[in-house]
Amino acid sequence: MLTITQALHDAIVAHARADHPDEACGVVAGPAGTGRPERFVPMLNAARSPTFYEFDSTDLLKLYREMDDRDEEPVVIYHSHTATEAYPSRTDISYANEPGAHYVLVSTAECGNEEGPVSFRSFRIVDGVVTEEEVEVVAAYPATSR
Repeated sequence: MLTITQALHDAIVAHARADHPDEACGVVAGPAGTGRPERFVPMLNAARSPTFYEFDSTDLLKLYREMDDRDEEPVVIYHSHTATEAYPSRTDISYANEPGAHYVLVSTAECGNEEGPVSFRSFRIVDGVVTEEEVEVVAAYPATSR
């Protein structure tokens, strides 16, 4: 199950709407080993396409170095689908190379960049196998002793 704050959920949806009709993409990083998404990192879709997303390689390298310096990992990798349902395509599955990450898809097919319902779904993708998981949206995470 993916547990995510309302603020992060809303930020991902807002990014998907803002980039429509192109696919939006990004990462939510979190402290290594916690599985807790905390730091929203919207990325540029280098493909600038309504049917495909691609992280800019320079930006991605910078992000991974930054996460390493901060002892973080990619907890959520997200992108939007602008004309289809929020389900991983064959291309999405082939590019999924973070077995510990939650792959979030947001479909803006129904509303475009306007207010309206979106589909927000999360998947685990390991060795080409897609498993949908429940999403719990919370106001805040419980306090932890770190």
